[in-house]
Amino acid sequence: MDFVDLSTPPSPVLVIVAHPDDIDFGSAGTMTRLVAAGAEVVYALVTSGEAGAPDEPTRAEVAAMREREQRAAGAAVGVSDVRFLGWPDGRVEANLDLRRDISRVIRQVKPQLVITQSPEARWDRIYSSHPDHLAVGRAVMAAVYPDAQNPHAHTELLDEGLAPHSVPEVWVVGLEPLDTFIDITDVFDTKVTALRCHISQTADRFDIDHLLREWAAGIAAANGLPEGRLTEGFRRIDTR
Repeated sequence: MDFVDLSTPPSPVLVIVAHPDDIDFGSAGTMTRLVAAGAEVVYALVTSGEAGAPDEPTRAEVAAMREREQRAAGAAVGVSDVRFLGWPDGRVEANLDLRRDISRVIRQVKPQLVITQSPEARWDRIYSSHPDHLAVGRAVMAAVYPDAQNPHAHTELLDEGLAPHSVPEVWVVGLEPLDTFIDITDVFDTKVTALRCHISQTADRFDIDHLLREWAAGIAAANGLPEGRLTEGFRRIDTR
């Protein structure tokens, strides 16, 4: 297995996840590489993470805090277009309303690549299988195919002036078997910096660098990639 050649990156790229920090745990290195290669990258966050820590502020204050943190994390890797869809944290369902809202963003951005979370639970890594993650993964795949490309799905989007758009491919974080790999060795420090922007979630985690390095080295080792490289991995779905 080889690393993806980003000399001519797909663009625009739309990344759709459930919560602030999901992108940075899973693919901030890839975002850094894509932006550096010249790709336009847009983030779409389904929730604002208001059900997470800390406990002291109001939930509205937590939402505003986490949105600021995600924008800062985006800026750390070169992403300035960060959108929040306003769904309630911890209560996301892969229903028609969510499929419509995701289809709207797809038709607005017209991405050549969508990156999202796995719709399949992993019982060996339960924290990655948060119900919101699974729901977003399912809704994204339904929005990519068939909704966003079907003029008869969510016809209210046509009334908004949003024409159908077909996404050529999707990269799914954490969906086994992984078959698409990005070498993040040279941008690993930027990934750590991006994740550290989520101060409310990581301020008491002194092992973030070690944890991320362990994950990235483990993906490379488990998939026969060169020793000593740090890697983010995806499952590529051809949607054409």
